[in-house]
Amino acid sequence: MIRRMLELRLQMAGHQVDSAEDGRQGMEMALAGDYDMLLMDMHMPVMDGHEATRLLREQGYDRQIVAVTASVMSSESEAAIRSGCDSYIAKPVGEDFEQQIQARLDGGRGAS
Repeated sequence: MIRRMLELRLQMAGHQVDSAEDGRQGMEMALAGDYDMLLMDMHMPVMDGHEATRLLREQGYDRQIVAVTASVMSSESEAAIRSGCDSYIAKPVGEDFEQQIQARLDGGRGAS
């Protein structure tokens, strides 16, 4: 439900959005597609976001990957960055979610 809600919010803000059911499908879509940014949930079925991100980076994926994590603990956000994510957004997402996404699209990597 959270994935669908975020998808709808981004579409309403004018973004084209594809979504995956699990980490493996997301990784395959990322490699086959032409995306400006990936929002990577760190806790997905089949393959978690940490593994999917590591595998993407190992295969040369150089687009922006933003972790979406329920944990605001620094250890979880640091683990996402070590996995290869460029930045992170904590769940539950706030009212400024769309602005956070746009800032990352406008400014590129490293915005937290």
